[in-house]
Amino acid sequence: MTIGSEDELEKLKAAGRVVARTLTAMGQALEPGITTRELDDLGRQLLEEAGARSAPELTYNFPGATCISVGPDVAHGIPGDRRIEAGDLVNIDVSAELDGFFADTGASFAVPPTAPRIERLCRDGRRALWSGIRQVRAGGELAAIGKSIESFARKNGYSLVRNLASHGVGASLHEEPTEIATWEDRSERRRITDGLVFTIEPFLSLGADWVEELDDGWTLRPPARQPTVQYEHTLVATPRGAVVVTLAD
Repeated sequence: MTIGSEDELEKLKAAGRVVARTLTAMGQALEPGITTRELDDLGRQLLEEAGARSAPELTYNFPGATCISVGPDVAHGIPGDRRIEAGDLVNIDVSAELDGFFADTGASFAVPPTAPRIERLCRDGRRALWSGIRQVRAGGELAAIGKSIESFARKNGYSLVRNLASHGVGASLHEEPTEIATWEDRSERRRITDGLVFTIEPFLSLGADWVEELDDGWTLRPPARQPTVQYEHTLVATPRGAVVVTLAD
């Protein structure tokens, strides 16, 4: 989607605030003993109270309002009866439609007590995301995003999952531009246009560069079960940089 008016931008920001606040509340509720279904029920309640609809349900008939993945799973986890335990690494992905506009966000949470290497992985997952966001500018190259994130990953001893990419969003959950690499892709020639709406969502890992789909047809997991985090924002490109619409405040 390309934002064409201030009204469209405000509606996208409203959708962004809803998913951001929902993600924040779910993260705060995360504790040993809670089931992923109970966590998802909270997410559903908050979305519905805001007048929003779950984007994965609406778009793909996903069996949950949100995606909740408990390590070693990294994405598209189905909410269910699994109880969160101390030490779990949990990814929550929240996307929704509000008034015809879609926004998408996600984050990984380490449930205490947490090993130092996992605390560092989470911290650096957020840093990797923002290293990409800082490259966004209307007229710039899409390839600069992945190049910056990969440079950060290599410098700090991480790998990046390379079969999960960022994507356009706004009028629908997934749209053009598709397959935006969060790693260096020397074949990428596309440029960032003014008003373009898309996500950035690197999957930073302690060794994984690939994920596989489990038998449930949704859940994604590194073959060697390496700890992996994902952090995601929806943003709008402007000549002055990125306007991030999925900040809670």
